[in-house]
Amino acid sequence: MNASIITLWTIFYRFFLFGCVSFGGPAAHIGYYRKQFVERDRWLDEESFARMVALSQFLPGPGSSQVCAAIGYRKAGAVGATASFLGFTLPSFLLMYALARFSAELMDLPFTLTLIHGLKLLAVVVVADAVWGMAQRFCTNRLQWGLACFSAIVLLAWPSLWIQCVVLLIAAAIASRYPQGGAQPVEGTLLRWPLILFGLLLLLALWPGAGPMRQSFADFFQTGALVFGGGHVVLPLLQETVGEAMSADRFLTGYAAAQAMPGPVFTLAAFLGVELHPQSPLLGATVATLAIFLPGILLMLGFYHAWEALASRPRIGAAAAGINAAVVGLLLSALYQPVFISAVRDGADMGLVILGLYVLRGRQWPILGLIGLMLVASVGRFYLG
Repeated sequence: MNASIITLWTIFYRFFLFGCVSFGGPAAHIGYYRKQFVERDRWLDEESFARMVALSQFLPGPGSSQVCAAIGYRKAGAVGATASFLGFTLPSFLLMYALARFSAELMDLPFTLTLIHGLKLLAVVVVADAVWGMAQRFCTNRLQWGLACFSAIVLLAWPSLWIQCVVLLIAAAIASRYPQGGAQPVEGTLLRWPLILFGLLLLLALWPGAGPMRQSFADFFQTGALVFGGGHVVLPLLQETVGEAMSADRFLTGYAAAQAMPGPVFTLAAFLGVELHPQSPLLGATVATLAIFLPGILLMLGFYHAWEALASRPRIGAAAAGINAAVVGLLLSALYQPVFISAVRDGADMGLVILGLYVLRGRQWPILGLIGLMLVASVGRFYLG
């Protein structure tokens, strides 16, 4: 078998596994990526990973999916980005599609909720590990520790997307005043084809046209191009998109289910696509999902090389280091809200989190082993009361 095909299959398979178990939102997803692709597989170094995360904070679209596509692109170009995106998104897409087509009753079963709760505890462990590991790498002096703490304190007190952007800009401005030499310059320019494709699709979305499927593409693409932040931010835009075509109860059922699913919350678009196009449910789900994800991913790929080149300049590199430190604080705030407070309900849950941290960092268990531990422990608690 061709080596490139093996590489693409590896990318798809790794991200598909993450898509099946990655509960906890973007912060948890980034933690999974870091543990697997930076520490274990060494597909990229810590600095490159941090720059991906930092860039995703300034672009519209789902941040963890943008980082996912960037990792795939770094490994195997545009086809690698496609493989990583499809692998990570496919599990939650299929679950949301099945939920819209059939029934939400399975999600309400006590045993199902128990499994989901175990995976939420897994997310606490993974995010805590990511915060610790990134802090060790990116908070190496008093300034960087101060920026990380400043970021965490502000975002814990005022958890807002706009506050997050302001905090990152302040961190960049402060850190840029203390440039350090020694960085090797990196060549890189804007990658044109993703930006050209983004522009053409945006024109198509804005151009008046007839047909319900065309309108769905336009609505969801515009939503994906406008939303900065995670699933909570996209909620009001999607509510406006579906308008009176769907009852508020049905919309909120889909949104609640998306919160309980692994993978990106933006796959709520699959649920909405089925509801909006009952005569062509699979096509409707596919069009809506691709339309909402494409803007952010195309922009990520378009700016990726230029961002890498900018970050190699002393002052810009210092600013990027400040952003990296602030991202540590951002992840720390996300560890508390929503990851920790939505998962840890009592002392026994906290005990499982501590056990998970021990086997992950102290015993170097792989992620799949940790998943099994959390699921078995949660099921055992379920049956033992």
